Amino acid sequence: MKRKAGRQLVLRFRTWGGARRGAGRPRRSQSTVAHGRRPAHSRHHPLHVTLRVRDDVPSLRGSRLFRRLRASLVKARNRFGFRLIHYSFQGNHAHLIVEAEDRRALTRGVQGLSIRLARAVNRVHGRRGRVFAERYHARPLRSPLVVRRALVYVLFNERHHLQQRGLSLPPWWLDTCSSAHEFDGFLLHPAMPPPAFTPRETTVVARCYLLRTGWRRHGLVRLDEHPAPSRSSAPSRSSAPSRSSAPSRSSAPSRSSAPSRSSAPSRSSAPSRSSAAGRRKAANSPIRLAR
Repeated sequence: MKRKAGRQLVLRFRTWGGARRGAGRPRRSQSTVAHGRRPAHSRHHPLHVTLRVRDDVPSLRGSRLFRRLRASLVKARNRFGFRLIHYSFQGNHAHLIVEAEDRRALTRGVQGLSIRLARAVNRVHGRRGRVFAERYHARPLRSPLVVRRALVYVLFNERHHLQQRGLSLPPWWLDTCSSAHEFDGFLLHPAMPPPAFTPRETTVVARCYLLRTGWRRHGLVRLDEHPAPSRSSAPSRSSAPSRSSAPSRSSAPSRSSAPSRSSAPSRSSAPSRSSAAGRRKAANSPIRLAR
């Protein structure tokens, strides 16, 4: 009896689950903060925290709303090992410079502050639901120069946005929706009227060295100072001289115009070594007389 040929069976695996490309929660946009474990944090490094609100939330710079936001800042400025040092509220986002004892204190402090701010926004505008669009973004500040640049960026953030629209403000004007009136690191100029400073009400005094005295090594903040322009305003590569404008190789003197090797005296025309040696040998040899 003829035996039937065997057939190879196919073992099919599941096509869902597991680590693969594109798995996980879909990202809404490229600017969304990734949902990953936050790195370890050192209490010696302050942080620059950014909070962004949803598109359907009104501006955060309204006078009626900002009074509620100030009251929320007073209650959440020093809790769970989290300390609020400076802040600036813009239309759709807020910048904070904070200190935290560790990663857990940072998380609890920002979450508590965000909840208070969201409740204030919903209470004033009579709305419900989420206020912030995504997780907070935190950037550690690890050097005195980086801390000073962050202070200028946060305290003068309104000037930064006006500069992008081609507008400007007088140097003695300070943003009322920021903690600039509580900042004690300005360099006052005798020719400028001093702004109206107020005692600390919504912030606390810094404890870490970098944010307390370290940044002052690079100079106090001038009242007419502006944040550094973003990378988009920097001159692009297209404005740089292109390669086509550089002198091409064709304009350089070609090899054909240079004196060729054929015009130089060739080796055949110069006396060879063998003929010169022969003459020296003939001159030194004795003369034989013919008989």
